[in-house]
Amino acid sequence: MAEQDETVPETKGVTISLTHHGKPHEFEMDPAATVADLADEIQGELFIPISNQKFMVAKLGMLKAPFGDRPVTDLQDRKITLLGTSSEEIASLAAASKQAAERQAHLASARRHQPKAYSRRIEDNKYTFATLRPLPNLPNPERSLAFLERLKADPGIRAVMRAHKFSVGLLTEMDPTEYTESDHEGTTRILGLNRNRGEVIELRLRTDAYDGYRNYKIIRKTLCHELTHNVHRDHDRKFWDLCHQIEREVERADWKSGGRSVGDADFYEPEPSEEIAYDHGGWTGGEFVLGGGGGASASGQGALSRREIMAKAAEERLKKQKQTEEEAKGDH
Repeated sequence: MAEQDETVPETKGVTISLTHHGKPHEFEMDPAATVADLADEIQGELFIPISNQKFMVAKLGMLKAPFGDRPVTDLQDRKITLLGTSSEEIASLAAASKQAAERQAHLASARRHQPKAYSRRIEDNKYTFATLRPLPNLPNPERSLAFLERLKADPGIRAVMRAHKFSVGLLTEMDPTEYTESDHEGTTRILGLNRNRGEVIELRLRTDAYDGYRNYKIIRKTLCHELTHNVHRDHDRKFWDLCHQIEREVERADWKSGGRSVGDADFYEPEPSEEIAYDHGGWTGGEFVLGGGGGASASGQGALSRREIMAKAAEERLKKQKQTEEEAKGDH
């Protein structure tokens, strides 16, 4: 009987198809291979470290290292998405991260060592009056705009805006006729208003007849008063302490006046004859209204009369004089 040839049937390989970054790849694997063997093949061909490889396999879920002895045939004919970053991509990302860190360090160093003038310009642009607006219906609005620009550029005002971090949305002028009232006791003139703690500040720039402009330093004092309302609404002790502090700071920072207040006065304290008063967070003349509300005083009574205003002012002057004398005695 003739001998029969015994031939071993050829083993057919397993094709594993997958996508990486949207690009298809195929790997021919031995049927006896494991998923770990596949990961090793991927590392050699796509340069993705085994520790970075993750397989999203349809109906199997996520497979990630270590892969163990799971047979590669489990992945055959399944939709597979390979997640992982190649060594080249990792190096590129590391280099980019290093460059970004160096750039941030350089910028931080530049900010630390930038000239004070540059830093001050940044603050001047942040803590300022966003918009200046004259009243176009009044004569020569360009002159009012120039007045507002002078206030905005005033060295003392700029210094105070920076120091107290004041930002005002709109600085504008008010129409004198709309904020002037007369009665048998005199004339009330509102010199300034602050709406919503700095959203809008209005200043009385013009004379009543529109034929001229009021004294610049008085208007600047008015602006100091209105800026104080960015912090305090009512005219209490805290308000006046801050208001006088701001006025002194403005005078000290005004290099045009040599850092000294005009007339050797620390702050503007109106005489009784001027009858300056306060209302709605602004300066008025003729009546003294506390609390900034509706023309009523802090105690709920009506506005003080002229005689009461003058008496109150005289009383305040005596108190200040007495306090000054006591402080002088304490220094000796």
